[in-house]
Parts: sequence; C-alpha cells; structure tokens
Amino acid sequence: MDESSAPVVRTEEEWRATLDPKAFAVLRQGATERPWSGEYVSTTAAGVYRCRACGAELFRSAHKFESHCGWPSFYDPADSSAVTLHEDQSLGMARTEVRCARCDSHLGHVFHGEGYPTPTDDRYCINSVALTLEADDTVE
Repeated sequence: MDESSAPVVRTEEEWRATLDPKAFAVLRQGATERPWSGEYVSTTAAGVYRCRACGAELFRSAHKFESHCGWPSFYDPADSSAVTLHEDQSLGMARTEVRCARCDSHLGHVFHGEGYPTPTDDRYCINSVALTLEADDTVE
C-alpha cells in the first residue's frame, strides 16, 4: 500500500488542530453546511475534488452535475473504493451517509433513483467544506 492510499488515523484533538472549525464540524462531527453557501456549488472548473481532511481523491469534475439542491452534486466517485457508504437514520429518515474511505471523514449523503439524467441516477450530495479542488484542464 502506498502512502497516498494508507489509512489516515488521527485523534479528534489532532483533527481539531488541523481543520478550521467549520471543516471540523462537517468532516469529524457530521454537520452539514448551509445550502448555497459552499464554494463549489456552482464551480465548473475541470479537476479533481479531494478530501479536505486527508487529500484523498474522491470525485472528478467530469462527474459533477447541477442538481439545484444547494450543494455540489456528483453522480459517481472517482474510484469505487474512494468512499464508503453507511446507513444514516438521523433526523427521522433513512439516508445513506458518504465518508472518505481513507480517513473516515463525513462528506455528505448519496441519494438514489431521483430521476436525474446521469449514467447512475445517483446524487452524491457533498459539502463543499469537505472538499478541495485541484483544478487541471487536462483532468476529465
């Protein structure tokens, strides 16, 4: 296993020292940023979206689409093993939480079968603060 895919394990105190308060709340405590407030909601730049906590590649801009939900939406992760999915029964509803496979940080939720005209009909609804964009016109 190379260093870029090795699991990242830190104490909550180490995460708190590494992340700003908003990123810590979302990534480590499962919070959600306000809709339409994130920097990547309307971004159309080509590139790779990485986990803000550990730098793992999560999504590619070629899989980003406008869902009009207030958060960046993707129809597929960059690699099927980049994220893990977990049942989430909070807020009195059944949802599927999306976490970074490398550092187990909360990214957002995935919704299935909503009728979007994408190859997967999945909407990975991801908090902007959970991501960084490595812009590159050659990445697809």
